Amino acid sequence: MKRQAASSERKWARIPSGKAGAANGFLMEVYVDSVESAINAERGGAGRIELCSGLLEGGTTPSMGILQVVKQCVQIPVFVMIRSHGAICRPLPVTFHRAFDMVHDPVAALETLLTLGFERVLTSGCDSSALEGLPLIKRLIDQAKGRIVVMPGGGITDKNLQRILEGSGATEFHCSARSSRDSGMKFRNFSVAMGASLSSSEYSLKVTDVTQVRTLNAIAKNILV
Repeated sequence: MKRQAASSERKWARIPSGKAGAANGFLMEVYVDSVESAINAERGGAGRIELCSGLLEGGTTPSMGILQVVKQCVQIPVFVMIRSHGAICRPLPVTFHRAFDMVHDPVAALETLLTLGFERVLTSGCDSSALEGLPLIKRLIDQAKGRIVVMPGGGITDKNLQRILEGSGATEFHCSARSSRDSGMKFRNFSVAMGASLSSSEYSLKVTDVTQVRTLNAIAKNILV
């Protein structure tokens, strides 16, 4: 579950033209775990940020410190990952996280989220990626009929975004738009691993890529041209 940071202005899927992230009617949400990535997401034209920590664990609640710094550095809305906390924080808008993709009956689960007051659900269509889960995503959007935003996410790239948006009818999408860059560490002891060796090099960083964000925004914009 994630909620909007209290100091952000409330935003919806459709944004008047000319504002960051509108992409001619589409809104791009970029998930980030650092101040650098948040700044890059805004520079690239993202319409909203999902701020979290522990991306390798599926996303956990970030510290208050990083939230405060991110809010000082960007102007676009910041939604914060809340995991695990029991309450839904009103009156802030709340998105149900991809835990939705683990449900047994997504059709019934969507109605449950509506009953609970969620305004958005992030989903890969209960499959390994949004592209693989495209048929279900479209079914859920048709079922929602505008009562809740169904936001595709999971493996979205410049190679599949057009197919996902055109095939689902979604007005928002969620992506990382990240690339790897070399760490700034000068001395490196390759004989010792501090825990990240199974997933990636400890001497590289994954950050939001401005060019990738701009590319994805351009693809979404061109769909409506």
